[in-house]
Amino acid sequence: MNLKNNTKIIVGFALAIGVLLLTAAASFWSIRGLSVQTQNVEHTYQVLQEAETITAVLKDAQAGTRGYLLTGDTVYLRPYSMATGQLPAALERVQALTVDNPAQRARLDSLRALVEQEFQILRPLTEIKKSMSQSAMQTLLDTDRQTLRQVRMLYARIKSSELALLAQRSALQDVFEKATPIVVLISAVLAVLIVVWLVVKIVKELEDNRRLQAELAEVNAQVSRRIAQIRELAEQVVQGDYTVKITDDAEDNLGGLATSLNRMTQTLEGSFSALEKRNRELDQFAYVASHDLKAPLRGVTTIVKWIEDELAAELSPQLRTYLDQMKGRLARLEDLINGLLAYARVGRTAAQSRETVSVQQLLTEVADLVVPPDFTLRIGPDMPTFETDRLSLQQVFTNLLSNAVKYHQRGAGHLEVTCQDIGRYYEFRVQDDGPGIAPEYHQKIFLLFQTLRDRHTAESTGIGLSIVQKIINDQQGTIRVDSAVGQGAGFIFTWPK
Repeated sequence: MNLKNNTKIIVGFALAIGVLLLTAAASFWSIRGLSVQTQNVEHTYQVLQEAETITAVLKDAQAGTRGYLLTGDTVYLRPYSMATGQLPAALERVQALTVDNPAQRARLDSLRALVEQEFQILRPLTEIKKSMSQSAMQTLLDTDRQTLRQVRMLYARIKSSELALLAQRSALQDVFEKATPIVVLISAVLAVLIVVWLVVKIVKELEDNRRLQAELAEVNAQVSRRIAQIRELAEQVVQGDYTVKITDDAEDNLGGLATSLNRMTQTLEGSFSALEKRNRELDQFAYVASHDLKAPLRGVTTIVKWIEDELAAELSPQLRTYLDQMKGRLARLEDLINGLLAYARVGRTAAQSRETVSVQQLLTEVADLVVPPDFTLRIGPDMPTFETDRLSLQQVFTNLLSNAVKYHQRGAGHLEVTCQDIGRYYEFRVQDDGPGIAPEYHQKIFLLFQTLRDRHTAESTGIGLSIVQKIINDQQGTIRVDSAVGQGAGFIFTWPK
């Protein structure tokens, strides 16, 4: 239908006024909804912050109490004293914030009970001047650890619930944030297009779009080049070149990243230089341990042998006993030096070539060397064949099997090695039926020079398991012990595929 110009203008103004009214209504609705959702999101953050504060203050109180028990210094009780004043108020605030959330209210009631239980546990521990047996104190500490674990679990559930609620509210907030400018912009553009006629606006927008696309293309090309430089630096760092630098001094995020990477490579270069120096010092130590220390040791051993051979008739029984004890001490000292030398060399010798290893065959060879005939060794059916450092894996199995035999104490025994695939790693288990290891020693046995045997026993140097742990750590694996007194011991370690 053909309309006159004035009619078109009237219709255009009418449409523009209508669009503006719709814009005002839509803007009011969007802004109001955005305000409500923003308040809801802030409310959720307040709940998360208060819950986190409760957990952190309670943890600080526990840490301070333990520091007080260790040192006797009452300064460590300051977090506990502060917690007694802060936590009740914090609990009241967070419960007030969750008055509209019955599920969270129930969790917070449980949290309040755990907090009160924690104070009942910590209060006697802050009064060590009062008589308390060691067992009672240990019981309180164990209960304290379990209670704090329950607090952390409950905080995790509270946080998970609030985060889920936060996600819903944030989604609604995003809807309103996006809807408000879109509605306003579309309505305004429509009004302008109607007033100044559609063709002029479309042409101008097309010109702007072409210009913007050209600018974006140029920016994308620059960003791509700069990212390529960063990737090249990363690849060179992976290859071990820490002297590479990026020449990018732009004052934006990528420029800041380039500057940070340059500082990182400079720091790495200095750190690896220091590490190489330390390795050279350790090499010198290994040389001293294997030569300068062993030479006088062998000399003393030889002198003792000469005394036994040349003065045999003049030696009293008591003197022979002393000489036997001296030989035992000398043998233990030599074992300790050899063990220290082996421990220092782990991970610093030339890299072993990787080769295809059949673990079944490797265990058979190790068993022939360290497992006596009166022991039985069962090798599980799922032993893998894969490429790895054969010498290191052989050393781990040798130490674990020889330890199982050495500490068995009951003569003939039964050993078992099994394996399971856990993704990127194989998990091996070396199990024996020996006397077992009490739980309180499960971490101690991996420390250097720590042994559960008499220190005068020649073969008990306390280095073997330290070497095993160091080898496995170098392979990015883990090791732990599963044992109890009288139930044998199982050493479980992971080895990368």
